[in-house]
Amino acid sequence: MNPSTSQRIAKVVIWAAALLVIAVLLAILLFILIKGVPQINWQFLTQIPRNMGRDGGISSTIVGTLLVTAVAVLVATPFGVGTAFYLTEYTKESRITRIIRFSAESLAGIPSIVFGLFGFIFFVMYLKLGWSILSGGLTMAVMILPTIIRTSEEAIRTVPAPFRDVSFSLGGTKWQTIVRAVFPSALPGIAVGVILGIGRCVAETAAVILTAGSALRMPTSLFSPARTMAVHFYIMAREGISIDKAYGTAALLIILILIINVGANLLVNRFVAKGK
Repeated sequence: MNPSTSQRIAKVVIWAAALLVIAVLLAILLFILIKGVPQINWQFLTQIPRNMGRDGGISSTIVGTLLVTAVAVLVATPFGVGTAFYLTEYTKESRITRIIRFSAESLAGIPSIVFGLFGFIFFVMYLKLGWSILSGGLTMAVMILPTIIRTSEEAIRTVPAPFRDVSFSLGGTKWQTIVRAVFPSALPGIAVGVILGIGRCVAETAAVILTAGSALRMPTSLFSPARTMAVHFYIMAREGISIDKAYGTAALLIILILIINVGANLLVNRFVAKGK
């Protein structure tokens, strides 16, 4: 076959694959939004679910989702980013670093239901935290930790070596070099890992049911049980309680994820712009 012909065929196949992925994504989004957006109104956003979710809104599930996600991100991000900096800046390749990376990769491949069982046994039962936002958040923190470690490590490795050399030549310490030279340059990549973690927290169901519970009332503290939006959607759809409310919850969940992603990217870009 002529090389130019094979190149054109390969280009067509690649473009077709890319367009297929985009088409599937748009089809899912449009289907959910068309079905769900008409259900979203002020009462839907501000009222607590009543009659097992058939009536009222989903305000308590919105609060539960945000609190569980916030706990998970606030706990996992320092540990994940710190581990990534240790692997790239504070140690050379050794058996310890290989063990840490293998552990992170193994954690990333564990099914979410196993994390849920671990969280139930350890946080809910052993530490006696009960079904609560704290138990769910800590379990989700363990789940998203491998993602943050791997993406942060790759982002840090992409920072050019001259950045570090210039900082050291000016008398900067290791810590000053990391804070003022490496971290600002790696921040966009680190933010990607955090955003991926947020997305997984918001969309998770199995692990959250076993640790945070599925209470419909408004949570009053981190020790209160809560139902997240993903769990609410799953229960409403699976049990056929209200398909319309399920579509509304799914549409709002998609909108929330889009807002979080766009907002996080804007904050990171503004931080990077100020650094320059």
